[in-house]
Amino acid sequence: MTTSERDQVRAPTGSDDQVCEVEFDITGMTCASCVNRIERRLRKTEGVRQAAVNLATERATVTYDPTRTTPEQIVAAIEAAGYSAKPRQPTAPAAPPTLELAIEGMTCASCVRRVERALARTPGVQAATVNLATERATVTLDPAAPATLEQLQAAVERAGYTARPLTTPAAPAAPPLDFAAEEAAWRRALRRRLAVLALGVALTIPVVWIAIFRMDMLYRDYWLLALTAPVWAIVGWEFHRGALRATRHRTATMDTLVSLGSTVAFLYSIGATFTGHDTFYDVTAVIITFIYLGKVLEFIAKGRASAAIRRLMGLAPKTARVVRNGVEMDVPVGQVVPGDLVLVRPGDRIPVDGTVVDGASAVDESMITGESIPVDKGPGDPVIGGTVNKHGLLKVRAEKVGRDTQLAQIIRLVQLAQTAKAPVQQLADRVSAVFVPAILVVAALTFVGWLLAGRSPVAGMVAAVAVLVVACPCALGLATPAAIMVASGRGAEQGVLLKGGEGLQRVGDVDVVVLDKTGTITRGAPDVTDLVPLGPAGDGIGPARDFLRLAAAAERASEHPLAAAIVHYAEHQGLDLSVPVTRFAAVPGGGVRAEVDGHPVLVGTARLLAEDGVDVAPAREVIQRLEAEAKTAVVVAVDGRVAGVIGIADTVKPGAAEAVRRLRRMGIEVVMLTGDNRRTAEAIARQVGITRVVAEVRPEEKAAVVKRLQEEGHAVAMVGDGINDAPALAQADVGIAMGTGTDVAMETADITLVKGDLGAVVRAIELARAAMRTIKQNLFWAFAYNVLLVPLAALGKLNPVFAAAAMALSSVTVLSNSLRLRGTRTATLTAAVVFTVAVVAVGYGVYRGLSGHPGGFGGTASWAWGPREVHMAMVGQRTSRDIEHRFRPATLTVKAGDTVTWINDDRHPHTVTSGPRGQPDGRFDSGVMAPGQTFRYTFTEPGLYPYHCTLHPGMEGVVRVEAR
Repeated sequence: MTTSERDQVRAPTGSDDQVCEVEFDITGMTCASCVNRIERRLRKTEGVRQAAVNLATERATVTYDPTRTTPEQIVAAIEAAGYSAKPRQPTAPAAPPTLELAIEGMTCASCVRRVERALARTPGVQAATVNLATERATVTLDPAAPATLEQLQAAVERAGYTARPLTTPAAPAAPPLDFAAEEAAWRRALRRRLAVLALGVALTIPVVWIAIFRMDMLYRDYWLLALTAPVWAIVGWEFHRGALRATRHRTATMDTLVSLGSTVAFLYSIGATFTGHDTFYDVTAVIITFIYLGKVLEFIAKGRASAAIRRLMGLAPKTARVVRNGVEMDVPVGQVVPGDLVLVRPGDRIPVDGTVVDGASAVDESMITGESIPVDKGPGDPVIGGTVNKHGLLKVRAEKVGRDTQLAQIIRLVQLAQTAKAPVQQLADRVSAVFVPAILVVAALTFVGWLLAGRSPVAGMVAAVAVLVVACPCALGLATPAAIMVASGRGAEQGVLLKGGEGLQRVGDVDVVVLDKTGTITRGAPDVTDLVPLGPAGDGIGPARDFLRLAAAAERASEHPLAAAIVHYAEHQGLDLSVPVTRFAAVPGGGVRAEVDGHPVLVGTARLLAEDGVDVAPAREVIQRLEAEAKTAVVVAVDGRVAGVIGIADTVKPGAAEAVRRLRRMGIEVVMLTGDNRRTAEAIARQVGITRVVAEVRPEEKAAVVKRLQEEGHAVAMVGDGINDAPALAQADVGIAMGTGTDVAMETADITLVKGDLGAVVRAIELARAAMRTIKQNLFWAFAYNVLLVPLAALGKLNPVFAAAAMALSSVTVLSNSLRLRGTRTATLTAAVVFTVAVVAVGYGVYRGLSGHPGGFGGTASWAWGPREVHMAMVGQRTSRDIEHRFRPATLTVKAGDTVTWINDDRHPHTVTSGPRGQPDGRFDSGVMAPGQTFRYTFTEPGLYPYHCTLHPGMEGVVRVEAR
């Protein structure tokens, strides 16, 4: 957020619908008393709401009621105080106050929708946006009657969640966070989650082993109960707590699904333990542990996704070394004020934004601008807080500190981008609003449907549990924000600031990029390009260095931009300009006259020289050539004769031509838009390879040109940097502002480029397109996952164990896919591994269900599309008095044509004899089966087939055969 935006939000509001803000440049201030005098005078001016004056920047920011005063009246008030002022930028409506809340307790997209509705319905709220990935809410308040923080917190709590403020309307910029503390808190939370997960894994492994391999274990079901109870109560507490909280508020979330599914299986197993029926403790333990594993992986992935912004926070140093009253002292960086002199030693990070007043060094700005080559800095050069001084001692005059620094504004923009939503997320939001209630209805209908179809209640329960567990609204809620979070963080590292999801989505459709010339394609400042000596040989002033030295010395006293370019070039050539200059005179529109080191010197236009009687004929050819190249020809005469010509032009930025070529390779047409004359514009266009030029356009006509391109059916991105570009940036489908430009341009744009080179435009478009591809992939996976697996679970084709694994992996897959935007090999490999595991897990679970081997539930899931083989077990369970023998499961439902295989997993011999005990019907008889032996029988006709073991009383079972 810019300084202007923050001050607008801080401005008090009344009953008026709108207030305005304007900045003024003030001259004549010398001390703090001047500041106080101006502020007092402004605050007494009718209609002024707030006034802040900065001595270091010599600016005043004034928020006022446009119905009661005007910028002209404000200027008059400042002048009445004894100073002069002029407006710095056009007035703009003050932004409505906003604040951010950290929301705790959200687990899925349904939670997001619920919190958004609760906040939006609060009186005094204009809009609310909630982000599941960052667990933050951004609330836009009504300026006339804003809601209080207490009202917002109460609304969130009524929805079943908790909220704490990250910002307030009075301080809309988030306070600078301690990177070390933030990282330590994240690691503590991760260690806590890993400890709970370790407990779950340690208990679940023996549960599964006993359930499958130790069916003859003494007190087997009681051991399973003892091992599963801590998993259900401790590992599953996060889900149960969320479900209870949702129930109290008459809602349902993902926690409801997980808690209900695991609890149903757990409570049924407890009842079965004391009634002698089959238990499903392994399912309860595996469901909770698998899904908790998914939550831990999701937590890690979220941490990696937000690592970029944490790294940005870590760039700000804790202390600064300042000079006050001639004494050097280390102070917390928060105590540095504008105007302080800050010492930056080699290897230190620069603590504030400011200007070098002494010293020379190279500064590494890669963490802010993405530029890998250190930038040379000397007196008068600006420096950015958070960058690294490579060598040499720098003395920096602080100008912007704390929340006003460029680093703080970048962090703020990234945070705002991460809370934004792309329009493509709207469908997911609508689905998530009804997702959990719909799944609860589907689970209930599944159970009832199985009963109505004549299936056993246990089979119906298994299918219903699978439906509850497999449904995953998390992936829907994370699909968009996860990708935006990673993309915005990655962009910040590359010097590309993405402001929100809407502009991000439009970038994917862009087929025309309009480039403003000055400051975008060119540097925006004149540079010396040609140096042509014309003096006669032997006169001592002909060589280039000689006449350049005299011309630059004469121009030192001039304030003209062309003069500054000549002086700057001469200084970089190492010329000594400390020669005596007398009789200096500036000629408006012509140039300068001076006597330099005893030589009369003229520097300016050919007309100026001709008026002074200098023959400019020797320079005519050079002047014509330079003007044909859209350059300004500055003629130099020494001792009444032409000594040479200096060519000056607004030069093309390095890398501009390559950027244009890359845009064209991406299928994007590049258009130059400029107010310059056509000859100059076409000369620049030829240098960078642009074929379509719109020249001689007035500032107010730029937006009309963009609109005309849109009417031709193009999706247009506008790249500019000035106030006069702001309307065109707003008109374009996507506005891209150069960070070297004005605040107005950056406020209007969808994307801001910190460094301001055209290569960043290409990176911005590539990153935005990659982010949109990732969002679409995430949404496809989230929808396809639920659309495919929920019906399979309802039909009994998906074992709850595999359903839990698939559910846990769904959100992790979305996050891992988003992490690919970081561009690292590790992130790409991780995404590939996770996606492969997810597909294999889902596919294997479906295969098990369709092939009649659901696992963990015996043969209870009996619907299949073809003949299959179902396994039964004969086991013996030791009790305190004897060994109880049983068929496991005792009741089995199959289809006609299925083969049932009985396996003697006991240490004692058994038989499988058809018919009730004492009434064998002769249909099948295995004879005596030794331990480890099997017996198979294929049931061809529908019916009810009881069977028993002739060797052990009470060992009975039944097979229900249904028509296929």
